[in-house]
Amino acid sequence: MGLTEEQINSIMETNGHDIENAKKSVGDVEALKTENETLKGNVADRDKDLKALKKQLGDNEELTKQATDLQAKYDEDIKSLTAQLNQTKLNGALDTLLSGAKARTPKTVKGLLDMVKIKLTEDGKLDGVDDQLNALKKSDGYLFDEGTQTHYDPNGGSGPQDPDPAQALVDVFKSSVTEKLNH
Repeated sequence: MGLTEEQINSIMETNGHDIENAKKSVGDVEALKTENETLKGNVADRDKDLKALKKQLGDNEELTKQATDLQAKYDEDIKSLTAQLNQTKLNGALDTLLSGAKARTPKTVKGLLDMVKIKLTEDGKLDGVDDQLNALKKSDGYLFDEGTQTHYDPNGGSGPQDPDPAQALVDVFKSSVTEKLNH
């Protein structure tokens, strides 16, 4: 491919960083799965407790009301825990996406995103973030690590084009002394 050994080493180092970032994000997925299974177990236990309590209640209105209140509380808890789990999943997916987009400081980039427009789909993908990231890359490209530019060739990159100022003064002095001696 015509690459130098230095270029190959640079590519391998960048690839190594990407692999490490991907490994870190996989650990977050496992934690989410464990948390999800724990929550499902808690819900199942609560449902069993409620069914057992309802059987014991019989016709007692006061106990029935308490059971209904408990059911409402448990339903609200489940709703809250589900919302927290979904937010955790969204944050994990967004962190993984920002890492893949080579955001220098993902927390800063996340703060610039309109989180209301970002949704996590059923298949675990983020919706509404790509356009925002592309806009940020255009307006605030310094937030993303795009690597080094190898085609950059500034004017005068081959050394100074101006004459040495000290030598210029010496030449002017010599020419004025020579001119005075000749007259």
